[in-house]
Amino acid sequence: MKFKKIIQLDPCGLTGEYKEKIFSLSKEKPVIYETFPENKEEIITRINDGDCVLVSWNTRMNAEVLQACPSVKYIGMCCSLYDEKSANVDIPEARKLSIIVKGVRDYGDYGTVEFIFAGLISLFKGLGKYQWGVEPTELTSKTIGIIGMGVLGTMVARTALQFGMTVRYYSRTRKPEMESDGVEYRELDRLLSESDIITTHLPRNTTLLKKYELGLLKENAVYINTSLGEPFEKNAFLEWIGQDSGNYAIFDAAGYSNLKDIFSSYPNIILSEKSSGFTVEAKHRLTEKVWLNMVSYLEKTGCQNKPCEKI
Repeated sequence: MKFKKIIQLDPCGLTGEYKEKIFSLSKEKPVIYETFPENKEEIITRINDGDCVLVSWNTRMNAEVLQACPSVKYIGMCCSLYDEKSANVDIPEARKLSIIVKGVRDYGDYGTVEFIFAGLISLFKGLGKYQWGVEPTELTSKTIGIIGMGVLGTMVARTALQFGMTVRYYSRTRKPEMESDGVEYRELDRLLSESDIITTHLPRNTTLLKKYELGLLKENAVYINTSLGEPFEKNAFLEWIGQDSGNYAIFDAAGYSNLKDIFSSYPNIILSEKSSGFTVEAKHRLTEKVWLNMVSYLEKTGCQNKPCEKI
């Protein structure tokens, strides 16, 4: 079985042998766009008569777009899908229109863990432009607070333990297996007030850190965000980072979203031009999972009646 026509709506990061396998699933010649559409009208024009659309997290497919594209039967999100609320595709509307939406998970975690600890080591030892404190210091003396203990948060916790750090976490659900390994659970307020470092690993646009929460942070705290969107209120964050030159924040390209111009004026906000989880290896994992989703959809009978799935 094959799709009638596959449309790659924007730069999705697909690569390697599985990219060829993906586009071999199209009966007609696939249409591949390597630029981002500027508006919903351009999205609709690009989709045209395609029945399979591949899209990155950068392009929003809202209800108006979906309603204007009756040929679409399948949307492959070439990005993480943790829940419907945080998705850039309007999944409830897709369900009403009998469009299947599938996303992937856990393809960029290794690169993100490396980014977090590379940033911390550079900052605390003064290996680059910035140095926390008067003298270089080790991670072994630091307490890291992890907000969100999913797969990535768990990987960060296990890595921090290897550095001899004190590791604490806050999550919607307790993680007994991590606690048995020495990771301590804290309610959010206490976690914030006790940690030298706070790192957030939350679904897209989950705003958890507001003026009150940011006010609980220790002096000379370090905040790291690699989550999509903003887990904080912008004005409250800017007030926090601006009130103490000893406070630092570290962002990758996904973490600062559209705030780069504002953040660039703050000397203690460290920005990366790269998305930490979008490495060569991550792109290969992503591409394979996108292909597996597509094959699963084509092979399953009656899959049109299933809800959105992820692997």
